[in-house]
Amino acid sequence: MIRKISVAFTGGAIGGFVDSFNIWFMGKIGISDLIGLSMKPEFTAPWLYQRMVWSGIWMLLLLLPLLKKKIVLRGCLFSLLPSAMMLFMVLPEMGKGMLGLGFGAVTPLVVIGLNCIYGMIASFWFKSGTT
Repeated sequence: MIRKISVAFTGGAIGGFVDSFNIWFMGKIGISDLIGLSMKPEFTAPWLYQRMVWSGIWMLLLLLPLLKKKIVLRGCLFSLLPSAMMLFMVLPEMGKGMLGLGFGAVTPLVVIGLNCIYGMIASFWFKSGTT
């Protein structure tokens, strides 16, 4: 069980790193401006650390025995919970309104899309580390 917990957390942390890199990179190369998203975080150690730790904690959901054979679907499904927290709690608390629309109308799609990638990475990592 310790191995499964470790693999789930690590997969989530790696997925969180990729997610963080993606949102930073989108801002850096101008994709965010192109799609009307004003969210352009700075790639700093404290920002990255916090996101990776929370991503690891969220992906402990992979310990649940749901959809074990559907890796992609499982990752996307489990990524909906951190997406909901971001859209309904974190972004509004940052003063960006419900769904983070203060960053732009595409914010919900970007959050859910990038988090789906994060969830898939975590799910593939978990599958490869527990078989």
